[in-house]
Amino acid sequence: MIRQISPSAIYMGLLAAFVGYSASFAIVLAGLTAMGATEAQAATGLFFATMGMGVCSIWLPAVTRIPAAVAWSTPGAAFLAATAVLPGGFAEAAGAMICCAVLIILTGLVPSLGRVVAAIPKPIANALLAGVLFKLCLAPALALGAIPLLVLPVMVAWLGGLIWNRLAAMPLAVLAFAVVLVLGVDMSGGDSVAYAAWLPDFAPVLPVFTLQSFVSIALPLYLVTMAGQNIPGFAVLELNGYAVERRPLIRNTGVVSLVIAAFGSVPVNMSAITAAMMAGEDAGRDPADRYWAAITSGVAYVLLAFAAAVVATVAGLAPVELITAVAGLALIPAFVASTSGAFAEPAQLEAPALTFLIAASGMELFGVSGAFWGVLVGSVVWFCKGATR
Repeated sequence: MIRQISPSAIYMGLLAAFVGYSASFAIVLAGLTAMGATEAQAATGLFFATMGMGVCSIWLPAVTRIPAAVAWSTPGAAFLAATAVLPGGFAEAAGAMICCAVLIILTGLVPSLGRVVAAIPKPIANALLAGVLFKLCLAPALALGAIPLLVLPVMVAWLGGLIWNRLAAMPLAVLAFAVVLVLGVDMSGGDSVAYAAWLPDFAPVLPVFTLQSFVSIALPLYLVTMAGQNIPGFAVLELNGYAVERRPLIRNTGVVSLVIAAFGSVPVNMSAITAAMMAGEDAGRDPADRYWAAITSGVAYVLLAFAAAVVATVAGLAPVELITAVAGLALIPAFVASTSGAFAEPAQLEAPALTFLIAASGMELFGVSGAFWGVLVGSVVWFCKGATR
């Protein structure tokens, strides 16, 4: 078994972990902070999210012998970042994330629930994802107007990486972000960074469960996790010739999501972008051996988890606009893809348009977020219009 490890698999696994973490850690922090998490709670959530995807990325590929890489729910974190704080604060958000994890487990156990999710028209699901991402994708432009000297170097680095290699865009943006912090931001609180490196301050949260948080947060979080991550992740593996048993993988990621949600962490799910890196020829000539790339990425994630306190502390020293700008840049490719998918059927444009606009508006009705109403209204219009044709 060990003899199957190749240098290319190790390289692609390490590269995938670096790209995956650097491209989206700011989104996770922004989502947790927007839900009312303190710096210590955000660091705790980031730690367990990173540890969760690391453990899954070691466990699932080792069992299935396919590069079944796992990531945290980036669109889910973006949804949290664009949603108003619940009345119960972060405790209520943690309860919603636990409920979301239970829904993921049930999807892996109950085939009919999976069929219900699959019955949502793909353009509606894509429009929901685009609406969720829209507000955060505006952040780079808004930050450029507010703090141009800090944001412009990050955007230039991102653009340079995009032109050179799409996968290099966010790592270069993060490196530019680090340089900007050192040169342009008051780091007088930097002594806490060294302390955090050696003694992470874990801050568990006692979850609160309400019907409002279930409908406003748990259901949309579940839908964007399934539509934005799990389904594309399975598609990547299948396109690369791997036979995938979806329900066990969904069930297992749901169990891990449930464990880490108790610590205020976003769910984990199948990876799409980094899975594409590890399922292709760059990860080894023999497709049967490429699962080692996913295992390598898992080991790297476990190690990166112990940097959570440092990352959260450094992010806390930066202007909020700068952090959200970095998060927004990371989401632009996903926004473009989901928008294109939302309006892919010329005969059905109104329904996804309504879903997108309602989800992006940030409105609330009866205490329920626009993400839920967007899916509901869009689905009704879709099926009513389809019935009249």
